[in-house]
Amino acid sequence: MTSQPETRTSDARGPAAPERRRWRIPYLFLLVVAVPNLLAIVYYAFLASPIYVSEARFVVRTPTDPSFASMTGLSSMLEGVGLKPADTDAFAVHAYVVSRNAVAELDKNQTLRKVLGPGDSDFIARFPRPLEKASAENLYRAYKRFVAVDYDSTTGISTLTVKAFHPADARLIANALLDQGEVIVNHLNTQAQNDAVEEARRQLGEAQVRLADAQSRMAVYRNRNQIVDPQSTGAVATQLIGKLASDLATLRAERNGIAASTPLSPELPGLDQRIRAYDQQLSSERAKIAGENNSLASKIGEYERLSLEAQFLERAMGSAAVQLESAASEARRKQLYLQRVVEPTAADSPVLPLRTRSILTVLISTLLAYGALVLIVAGLREHRQ
Repeated sequence: MTSQPETRTSDARGPAAPERRRWRIPYLFLLVVAVPNLLAIVYYAFLASPIYVSEARFVVRTPTDPSFASMTGLSSMLEGVGLKPADTDAFAVHAYVVSRNAVAELDKNQTLRKVLGPGDSDFIARFPRPLEKASAENLYRAYKRFVAVDYDSTTGISTLTVKAFHPADARLIANALLDQGEVIVNHLNTQAQNDAVEEARRQLGEAQVRLADAQSRMAVYRNRNQIVDPQSTGAVATQLIGKLASDLATLRAERNGIAASTPLSPELPGLDQRIRAYDQQLSSERAKIAGENNSLASKIGEYERLSLEAQFLERAMGSAAVQLESAASEARRKQLYLQRVVEPTAADSPVLPLRTRSILTVLISTLLAYGALVLIVAGLREHRQ
């Protein structure tokens, strides 16, 4: 008995014969990886315009040595011989470079708009971008994409970087910004110097007013007491008292000698009269100096106070005059300098965009994003099951 091979048949209810599967690209891969990379390749390979970079380096310094004016070259700046870094003033220049004032100054006659948006530039990098208004605020935002300034705290050197679609334009903007930076530094110089001179003038004016008031009070004192200089008057009176005392002592010695030799001498009454006169005069002169309400001693204290005050104010006025002269002298020379270490140059080849690196960056980023999304979707499906 021979067995015939069984033939499997399937009815309408049975499983259908396996069909040949078609290999399909997931829509998620197309959306996340393929399309962005295709757009990146098209843009960077065919549409992206070359961008030229002009770089300049500068320092803001203050001189502390007379040899500053003769110092030249990068080595002298880096060594800092006779120089002191002016970090805050450098930051003031930085603040101006990235300010709206700089944009307004550069955009006179729409110069900046022409530099950032020439007709041959690509539509993504230029200003304005598609669907972007050509407003001043949008121009400022675009300007910050093309201009940057950095500071090296070790050397005190600032680096200005300017991008443009043409090398001459990048150099033009860099030079204009450095010129305006010098204007800012000069303004800081002028403001500080004017403040110093005005403060010195104010102090001198106050000293003059106070000295004039002290001199006026001394004049009132002299007129009231009818005396010019109590100290000089006292010195003269002291000399007179000394002479009277000496003469009185001489007369008394003479009388005592005569009285001892000839007690009944007719000269004794005359000598006694002279001695009494000298004694009265001596007492009177002493009373003028001290001992009475209107004596010289009661006047000399106030005079000394007024004299010391006037002398002090004279010295203060002299010091204020010296300070004013010093401030005026300092104002005649610059205290801050913006010196260009490296002049901006016109690049002979574009630096940006980095086409290959940019395409690879987009590829790696999209692959990572796709992998993360696949894991998320798989996790959600497993959670549902």
